[in-house]
Amino acid sequence: MIIEKLIRKLKNDPDYKWENPYSVRDLICITIVRFTQALRGLFLKPFLKSSSGLIFLGSNTKVRHAYQLSVGKNFILEDNVSLNALSTQGIHIGDHVSIARDSIIFCTGIVSQKGTGITIGHRTGINARAYLGGQGGIIIGNDVIMGPNVQLFSENHNFDQPGIPIKNQGVTRQPVIIGNGCWIGAGATVLAGVEIGDGCVIAAGSVVTKSVPANMVVAGVPARVIKSRAI
Repeated sequence: MIIEKLIRKLKNDPDYKWENPYSVRDLICITIVRFTQALRGLFLKPFLKSSSGLIFLGSNTKVRHAYQLSVGKNFILEDNVSLNALSTQGIHIGDHVSIARDSIIFCTGIVSQKGTGITIGHRTGINARAYLGGQGGIIIGNDVIMGPNVQLFSENHNFDQPGIPIKNQGVTRQPVIIGNGCWIGAGATVLAGVEIGDGCVIAAGSVVTKSVPANMVVAGVPARVIKSRAI
């Protein structure tokens, strides 16, 4: 199939295959959407800090401070994504990364406190309605998959002084680090200062408050290790 061969070439993956048959009408609709997204991407490309391939830009997607955004090959931003790269380190995205619809990706919460930045590795897929707050820094490895409604927080409000409004007590920033090959389930929340090792599975709905060694499966609120994937 011509489209399958084209995607195989774009992804540089000779083993890429479509698992299910598509009708001619399906293929026409898919092609029109991707072609339109690629055209939008052409208008964004000159404003980026750097880019090395095609950009597929969905409708109603907003990219602010694009001069601090670096992207690799075949970057997909689906419909209604809000991405704001204002930060000290910017946003750096690897090859073949997709960010699904209605996601919010930002690095600076309030202008007076410029945030750190976000790095996303190669072949990582971020599902719909993700919330990535990179004020304290977020690093996501290669080949990571995320379910819908995942939230990553790298900043917390201080609240130790009862006589002072919490909003006036400042914040604490700590990076969130997610290793290579992880699966972050739908609705999971990862809090500031957490490092998730390579190959971990975070069950849907979990709240991860402590770092997790490599190849562990964790679940719960707060999340706890329930088994190991290590052989």
